[in-house]
Amino acid sequence: MFPDSSTGWALSRYGYEECKATADWLLAQAPVRPLLGVVCGSGLGGLAEMLKDQTAVRYGDVPGFPQSTVDGHAGRLVFGTLKGKPCVCMQGRFHLYEGHPIQKTTMPMRVFKLMGVETVILTNAAGGLNPDFTVGDIMVIKDHINIPGFAGNNPLVGENDKRFGERFPCMSDAYDRGLQRLVHSLAAELDYSGFIQEGVYSALGGPSFETVAECRMLRSLGADAVGMSTVHEVIVARHCGMRVLALSLITNQAVMDYDSEKKANHEEVLQTGQLRAQQMEKLVSGVVSRMELADRRH
Repeated sequence: MFPDSSTGWALSRYGYEECKATADWLLAQAPVRPLLGVVCGSGLGGLAEMLKDQTAVRYGDVPGFPQSTVDGHAGRLVFGTLKGKPCVCMQGRFHLYEGHPIQKTTMPMRVFKLMGVETVILTNAAGGLNPDFTVGDIMVIKDHINIPGFAGNNPLVGENDKRFGERFPCMSDAYDRGLQRLVHSLAAELDYSGFIQEGVYSALGGPSFETVAECRMLRSLGADAVGMSTVHEVIVARHCGMRVLALSLITNQAVMDYDSEKKANHEEVLQTGQLRAQQMEKLVSGVVSRMELADRRH
């Protein structure tokens, strides 16, 4: 049922039957059947601590599940309720730069779907490309640029399984507009508007941070922030028919000037995550508590 070989890109290893087996195993351990899935980015794992009546499962204990190797990612699935809604939270995600095939990095989205998840909230740490952004801003993602996808590295490459979704899913509405409006409304109430932005997220493979030329190119393409995750998860989540809200915490300003002395580093990413964690938690929990309102407006 769960192949133990780590070689090859065989799509069947992350196909419907494998994902269903993993989902069924998790549901047998979980106190709730989740309707909401939350993915915590670097330094933002505290979002999972908001859940009540928690049951946590380490990735390494889940049959067929990948494992996270990045600092700032705890590597646990936490089940519980958030504002009364059954939820599963990923404390740590998977990246191309860890050496995983792209289908493996996005397997959790399919497992979410098969557990009953209808809405996914993804968070990440990102570098700011927009000169109007400052470190500590939270960007509501309205669209993305999938740079690896330009070279054919898309999680939907290969035979399509209609039990997940259609062959050619639309991505012009990838990010739920009703949930985006809800974030802005809630931010105004919480007096967060001063650090809430909206923009386009660009995904690269990593793990090296971007060169000055790469940052300039991405900005010229219309990207407001750059990171190494999220986009592939969004593609699979939408392929599966789940609603998506995604938020980027701007943890560093991308270097756009050859004369600059600044250097991007992972420590800065984690520190900024800790400083803004409380506001991010309030924002996410507020969105969850008012999701029905967003549903009626959509």
